Amino acid sequence: MGHAHAAAGGATMSHSPISSAPESSVPSPAPIPRPSRLDLVWNLLEGERGRYGLAIACTVGAAVFGYGTPLAVQAVLDGVLAQNAAERAGDLAPAARITLDLLGGREFLGEHLWVAGLFVAVTAALAGACLFGRGALAAVASQRSIRRLRDRLHGHLQRLPGGFFDRTESGDLLQRLTSDVETVQNFLGVQVVEMGRSISLLLVALPLMLATDTTMTGLSVILMPAVLVYAIAYFRRIRQTFLEKDEAEGRLTARAQENLTGIRVVRSFDRGDFERERFRLANDEHRQLDQRLFGQFAWFWSISDLICLMQMALVLGVGLQRVVAGVLSVGDFAFFLVAVNLWLWPMRMLGRILADLGKATVAMDRLQEVLDEPEEPAPATPSSTPTPRSERPRIDFVDVRFRHRPDAAPALDGVSFSIESGETVALLGPSGSGKSTLIDLLLRLADPQSGRILIDGVDIATRPRREIRAAIASVLQQPFLYSRSIRDNVAMAAADPAGESEIAAAASSAAIDETIRSFPEGYATAIGERGISLSGGQRQRLAIARALLRDAPILVLDDALSAVDTETERRIVEALAARHGRRTTIVVAHRLSTLEMADRIVVLEGGRVREIGSPAHLRSSGGLYQRLWAIQEEVEDEGRFETVDEESDP
Repeated sequence: MGHAHAAAGGATMSHSPISSAPESSVPSPAPIPRPSRLDLVWNLLEGERGRYGLAIACTVGAAVFGYGTPLAVQAVLDGVLAQNAAERAGDLAPAARITLDLLGGREFLGEHLWVAGLFVAVTAALAGACLFGRGALAAVASQRSIRRLRDRLHGHLQRLPGGFFDRTESGDLLQRLTSDVETVQNFLGVQVVEMGRSISLLLVALPLMLATDTTMTGLSVILMPAVLVYAIAYFRRIRQTFLEKDEAEGRLTARAQENLTGIRVVRSFDRGDFERERFRLANDEHRQLDQRLFGQFAWFWSISDLICLMQMALVLGVGLQRVVAGVLSVGDFAFFLVAVNLWLWPMRMLGRILADLGKATVAMDRLQEVLDEPEEPAPATPSSTPTPRSERPRIDFVDVRFRHRPDAAPALDGVSFSIESGETVALLGPSGSGKSTLIDLLLRLADPQSGRILIDGVDIATRPRREIRAAIASVLQQPFLYSRSIRDNVAMAAADPAGESEIAAAASSAAIDETIRSFPEGYATAIGERGISLSGGQRQRLAIARALLRDAPILVLDDALSAVDTETERRIVEALAARHGRRTTIVVAHRLSTLEMADRIVVLEGGRVREIGSPAHLRSSGGLYQRLWAIQEEVEDEGRFETVDEESDP
């Protein structure tokens, strides 16, 4: 058994001297410039830009082949069927004349009009093939890009500090990782190439129309600036609505998830009506924003439709007048009608694309907010000494100070004590005394504002977090279990694949093997989300088995026996006692029977160390531990007296 070591600032190192560190050993990371949305999209397309380039080429090809129909109509009407076709053939627009020659010339085409139909069918098929290629290439590129985005987001979340998850609603975070990612995927896979198609159709049509009739070309595009200006103004207005709707949907998701997670608490306190009202308010807010969004959509579609129909009416009306006046041929008029109809409606869809762009930019901003969150900082001055690999490491807390928030009272205020190699040390103290905070700092779920924590003389702030956590097996206050089988939940912590006998041995040490074998499916039993099908004590014992199977050099039990009965606690304590000296162990507990297994007890109060000593020493020290022991003995004596009194009562 160990002896008491210096508690207040004077612990002695077995490997190197320790001096207090007044400044934080982990400085705040420098702010990283936020990339623009174009940078984000460009980075997303890394490795897929070639596919997108081919998709754009297919888009242009589809636009070119799409004008085969109006060109064939123009060539047939003016070059073959017109009364003065022989004279008109020489005056055809260049594209129509080339088409006529491609179809065999005026005389051949006049005798074989079916060739024009075949030409239309072939160009339509080629346009369709280009559209298919465009869609396939864009779909593959967007799927691969989004897969990388999801991987990046998930990997980034694994490296974020615990404080981020403390202040972030899981429902809103889930909304960002699903709905917002899907919005970006839809934009990359559909809207980007659709935007290219709209622009390509117009760019291909303009030279063809200009070569045919400049006056009609001007009339054909005269209202397009109005459509574009209105679409841009609409995009700017609707973006804020998209943002508000997205955030409201995140709150709605958070309400639903919170209610489902805590459904037993809701029912046990009969708070169903209260929760339904909370959900109804969030749902109403989302519905109102949805209604506003669809109202804005309705205005856009109606006004843009009106502008496009006015454009078509202008081409139709002026074109007919020019045909009657003999200024414009029937073929040229038909070409303008078909050509304008080909590019006008896709250009009108550009407004829809801009609306989706507004939604996509909101989604990208929300995803970028997550990506901008600073990760857990790497060691500022990495130590050349590797992380200790001893089976029973020594741990030193040296003048450790920590506040959860700058304006909060200190959670730890100059805590110093040592845990010898292979020693079992228990932490005791009232709620808020800093016990769990010490565990969080040891696991590097947070970093102290000053002071140091050393494992075998190496400051853990100078080593990667993964190395530190790999040396610790922990059971935290609220053990988390996955919606998998019991076997999977126990085996997941093992560094190497664990066999059935190893899993059973760990479960036996945690006093849950017999319980598991009593289930119809034994270790294959699925335990539901968060282990909902198990009792609180069973969940704790399963988490202990998981930690014991890991068999790390340091074992941490943070109030891990609070939900088990006295007999089960005794069996677990006996199993842990049999492992005494094999691993360095830290136990946080409130039951004095659990604390008695420790070599030493560290009593914390108000973020400071008040007492350190063996259980026997502290029982006679006149401090907090002695008072708690006296209270427990008094309660036990009263219980024994009541039992005897009941037995003697006639």
